[in-house]
Amino acid sequence: MPLALLSPSLVFLALFTYWPVVEVLWDATHAVTRRGTRFVGLANFEALFSDPTFRRALLNNGLYALGTVVPSLVLALAVALALNGAGRVRALMRAVFFLPVMIPLVAAAALFLFLFLPGIGLIDHHLARLGFAGANWLGDPDLALAAITVLTVWKNAGYYMLFILAGLQAIPDEAREAALLDGAGPWQRLRYVTLPALRPTFAFVGVIALLNAVTQVDHVFVLTKGGPSDATKLLLFYIYEQAAERYDAGRAAAATVVTLGLLAALTALSLARGQGPEAAR
Repeated sequence: MPLALLSPSLVFLALFTYWPVVEVLWDATHAVTRRGTRFVGLANFEALFSDPTFRRALLNNGLYALGTVVPSLVLALAVALALNGAGRVRALMRAVFFLPVMIPLVAAAALFLFLFLPGIGLIDHHLARLGFAGANWLGDPDLALAAITVLTVWKNAGYYMLFILAGLQAIPDEAREAALLDGAGPWQRLRYVTLPALRPTFAFVGVIALLNAVTQVDHVFVLTKGGPSDATKLLLFYIYEQAAERYDAGRAAAATVVTLGLLAALTALSLARGQGPEAAR
């Protein structure tokens, strides 16, 4: 009887989760030609790592993940600490900080497109009033990835704040009171009480932030389309190009396998560290 109740969910899980994984592994080891498919072993992976565009996308995504995950978590922690507690003002400020989360990523990208316009955008306008020269934020290969990173941090920090707030409110009052009785100052309470208690929360939110850094590319389509000179080309955008524009299903599948492998390894490491030093060994 329990198996009968679970069978609909198991069917959907197999169809929409495990079958696509099997199909990607199949495509990654086969080449599609006019005469059909043929087994090519690891040839798609060799071609993938020989492609400088893929290596650039891999590097870009690493920098993008580093530039979005850490600042987003630090900003979310700072805001969560400031807004933790009761009061109408705090509740209002939480809603204000959470507001960007409710804006679709495409709409947020369109908004930032106006901010980043060279010469007439809001950023260049205020820089000019302060006596500084503006820049071509999305057209300069040295600045474009940083501009997209700023948008992602602004968009996601409010979402991560909610998890950290929940973690803060789960810390027992006795722990803080014991630290106060021992004469611990604000910094010592943060370092020795709050941050260790938030370790599992940070591990969970870190995994979500890492997944977002790889799976969110809507803003890349709107702002730069991977340019200039591949400066903002991320892994998912590369996979899209190979599959939908160049019709190279084998290379797209190989890139997907590499991406999934990296994500699985980083997720396992993050969750193990979140359980404490013993679990990370």
